Amino acid sequence: MKTKHIIGLWILAGFVLISCKTYRPEYTFDDTGTDVPDYSRPDNWAAHPAKDDEADRTPEGGRVNYDQSAADVFFIHPTTYIGSKNEDKWNASLSDSKLNKKTDEGSILFQASAFNHAGRVYAPRYRQAHFHAYFTADTTSAHKAFERAYRDVREAFRYYLENENKGRPIILAGHSQGTNHAERLIDEFFTGTSLKERLVAAYLIGMPVRKDRFADIMPCSDSTDTGCFVSWRTFKKGYRLRPPLTSNKVSVTNPLSWKTDEQYMPATANKGSLFYKFTKIYRHHMEAQVAKDILWTNKPRFFGSVFLRTKNYHVADINFFYFNIRENAALRVRKFAEKRG
Repeated sequence: MKTKHIIGLWILAGFVLISCKTYRPEYTFDDTGTDVPDYSRPDNWAAHPAKDDEADRTPEGGRVNYDQSAADVFFIHPTTYIGSKNEDKWNASLSDSKLNKKTDEGSILFQASAFNHAGRVYAPRYRQAHFHAYFTADTTSAHKAFERAYRDVREAFRYYLENENKGRPIILAGHSQGTNHAERLIDEFFTGTSLKERLVAAYLIGMPVRKDRFADIMPCSDSTDTGCFVSWRTFKKGYRLRPPLTSNKVSVTNPLSWKTDEQYMPATANKGSLFYKFTKIYRHHMEAQVAKDILWTNKPRFFGSVFLRTKNYHVADINFFYFNIRENAALRVRKFAEKRG
């Protein structure tokens, strides 16, 4: 099956990591090979303004021109590494061309591109932790795998700040494992530092993020708020977490209203969703409502969706609300510029 349809396949399967064979790490974590990648090399970036990459594309069929971009977007992609017959380590290899292609034509195309109207998109390749690291009983190896992944992300961000940013406003965005690493970047680089003044917003999607997660960066209150974060995890309407998290401690943003209240937003407020084909836009298709610790939406309708049984729409957290995200990220950049004068 063609990789360009990877997001659609994930949606149709409910969760590709369950429906497809995975190759779990067979040994404890190997401490060798700890040198971080060289991020002065373009091939260590999945998306970079100097490259012609999937983050530059638009569902309308064009490509963005970054010449007039006033801000930057640092995007951290989610887990795409589930192992292969000859690659079943705790961390992915940056030289795995098949995995890189899967990442580029999946999360970079369908997720990172949602931010390309807001600024120049930077998305590092990193030795992401294996999917199984979230579920293994070998928590020591899992912790080390996540540490190795974060070291790469941190080095990429450090290189970006020192060589690329040049004082520009920043949108920090991540999904799933990418959000876990983005949280740590905020702790290390933004909280209590002057860099916080350059933060347009952080889009921390696909993982539960507490309202009080950061000392001086709060949840966004509306669509124009800046210096704040938004977060949500998407499930079918009516779904309840088992067991539930402590209510009112997790921050959940409705991406159709950009508020954190439980007001229902109809599908008519959704400017466009993407499913299995990047250039096929579904207008006014997905509704949204905050329901305690998660976001509810309706079951999507597309060819083959009759077989969709999962109520967890994690893989489509961004796709379902693609055009609202694209519009909002650009709006926040404009509002940020206005506030700075």
